[in-house]
Amino acid sequence: MIWNETIECMNREDMRKLQGIRLRRVVEHVYHNSSFYRKKMQELGLTPNDIQTIDDIVKLPFTVKQDLRDNYPFGLMAVPMSEIVRLHASSGTTGKPIVVGYTRKDLSIWAEVVSRCLTAYGFSKNDAVQVSYGYGLFTGGLGLHGGVENIGGTVIPMSSGNTQKQIQLMHDFGAKGLACTPSYALYLAETIRKSGVSLDEFQLRIGVFGAEPWTENMRKELEEKLNIKAYDIYGLTEICGPGVGGECECQNGTHLWEDHFFPEIVDPVTLQPVEPGQQGELVLTTLTKEGMPMIRYRTRDLTTLNYEKCDCGRTAVRMGRIMGRSDDMLIIRGVNVFPSQVESVILEMPEFEAQYLIVVDRVNNTDTFQIQVEVRPEYYTDEMNKLLALKKKIANRIQSVIGLQPDIKIVEPCTIERSMGKAKHVIDNRKLV
Repeated sequence: MIWNETIECMNREDMRKLQGIRLRRVVEHVYHNSSFYRKKMQELGLTPNDIQTIDDIVKLPFTVKQDLRDNYPFGLMAVPMSEIVRLHASSGTTGKPIVVGYTRKDLSIWAEVVSRCLTAYGFSKNDAVQVSYGYGLFTGGLGLHGGVENIGGTVIPMSSGNTQKQIQLMHDFGAKGLACTPSYALYLAETIRKSGVSLDEFQLRIGVFGAEPWTENMRKELEEKLNIKAYDIYGLTEICGPGVGGECECQNGTHLWEDHFFPEIVDPVTLQPVEPGQQGELVLTTLTKEGMPMIRYRTRDLTTLNYEKCDCGRTAVRMGRIMGRSDDMLIIRGVNVFPSQVESVILEMPEFEAQYLIVVDRVNNTDTFQIQVEVRPEYYTDEMNKLLALKKKIANRIQSVIGLQPDIKIVEPCTIERSMGKAKHVIDNRKLV
């Protein structure tokens, strides 16, 4: 099934014409309504008249995550706040979140692109979808929610957590779809198995998984353990949230909805475009966003693009599986975690040395997040209650900064291995093969 055949199957020449028209429009918009982008363009000697076709996009400046932090909270909005009808946010390295704003039109487009994904997965207005991504500032929950409503389906807005109730209502409400992180879906599968309730009693047939890296092996496991077809959904808060792209029934790449999000692949070092089909860093430009447009946003995701027509009939470009990131960000249980976040907390607490180790693993299909940290000699003690208080203090502070509860392991002074070169602060034992 195809939600918007005119766009999803548009020929390449017509698509590039449409992209050119929309790029000119968004460049005019940010030049006149965003002091941030106007300044960046003026520094390069650019005016909107310099952008005539989609090929001219390479003249424009890049935008990076730090730009969003530097302009916290509303410095990148390109409309008055009276036109912003919703705010979303994700965590940042200093504890201040990255904030994005949406107009009514932005929310309508967001629902449209998620609808394309859901229809490609096989959903229709006759299906109930259990949305088990987090609701609130995180874009996952409300992003999927809007898409399900837009196709006329029934939303079961569960949010994350409360696993027993998740399973009960999935069963009782006859959910046909489940939308959550792949690791949580595996945990749900394990819990169903332990409960002794047969999968035959559920109506589940489709899974919509994203917000963290997952592999073909995990897809097979999910499909076997939940008796479903598992699909990937791609997105990032800075661009709109989930729905920037999604797989089709062929599952031979993720279709990016390039009439709204123009993709480029650049060399992450030189920032020059790579040859077609070569791996590089994905750069996205929002072509229709009003509230907070992004011009040439560096996603840090390393991938490839395939412009050949898909067997499903869609001509929308396909993104290959993301092979890694060009920065050091970790994605743990769907939350973006930077080692520098952990470091900033440790450095602000006098009880600890600036020596730490983040150990990430996957146990029972759920990410584990341990931080080993060295206590200063004057604070080290054999008194268990004092160590527990110290452990609680740093755990609560880190959770307040990144939104994720770590397992803190306080270690004796001088026990974390020192390095003569670049210090290794992260051990990621998850097998993404």
